[in-house]
Amino acid sequence: MRAPVDTIPAPPFPPKMTWVNSTALPIHKQRGRPVLVEFFDVMRHHTQRTLPYVTAWHERYAEAGLRVIGVHCTAFDVARDEHVARAAIERLGITHPVVLDPALEIWTWYATRGVPSRYLFGPELKLFEYHHGEGGYAETERAIQELLGIERDPVPFVRPQDDPDALLVVPSEDVEGAHRGPYEAGEVWAITSGTGEMTVDGRTIAVTEPGPVLLAAHEEHTAGVLDLVAGPGVTVHATCFAAGLAPEGARPGETV
Repeated sequence: MRAPVDTIPAPPFPPKMTWVNSTALPIHKQRGRPVLVEFFDVMRHHTQRTLPYVTAWHERYAEAGLRVIGVHCTAFDVARDEHVARAAIERLGITHPVVLDPALEIWTWYATRGVPSRYLFGPELKLFEYHHGEGGYAETERAIQELLGIERDPVPFVRPQDDPDALLVVPSEDVEGAHRGPYEAGEVWAITSGTGEMTVDGRTIAVTEPGPVLLAAHEEHTAGVLDLVAGPGVTVHATCFAAGLAPEGARPGETV
């Protein structure tokens, strides 16, 4: 979404923050180039779905002048640990600069609503475009290209659900802990920590590091029953349900 005015400055990063993949990058020293600030959480499944686009923008446009900066914010104590966050960032293949924000200082300065959230600033470090939540990928990439004076096809959609013309059905609400019961969704995820095993509808899934674990993926919105049980050494912090494609023939008025 385009910023309503062109006078909103990029908030500075607090001093003495921990950076990954880079030395500290004071925001005022980024003047003269577009800057994309992406808030994410290695514990959230949303990161798994937005990361391919952020990574591609970094790879496509860094040489042309774009600076991509990730801000890691989390609501889960386990991921506030620097070593856990660093290991997850490496495991996810994130190579652009990341600043760790365990106390949510940057989160507060940016008045962020949730993760993922992204803010694109122009060369004068004024807000140009922003987006909260998943989606809006082609819109953001076109804004990046506009600031850089580049024209090319945007990154292809990774998932059919990412197409802005796709009809999606509202899933069940996320629940704390391990869910046992009915649900409706396109995907089901568990947010876990610890090491050990959990059983999902009779299947055994190993848990080896903190983060999201995909439990079920359906081609379209599906009603089902989940039986999720955490074994010794495993904590399931939440069970999350993601929107799925509307069944063929569904009317737009029935979906969002």
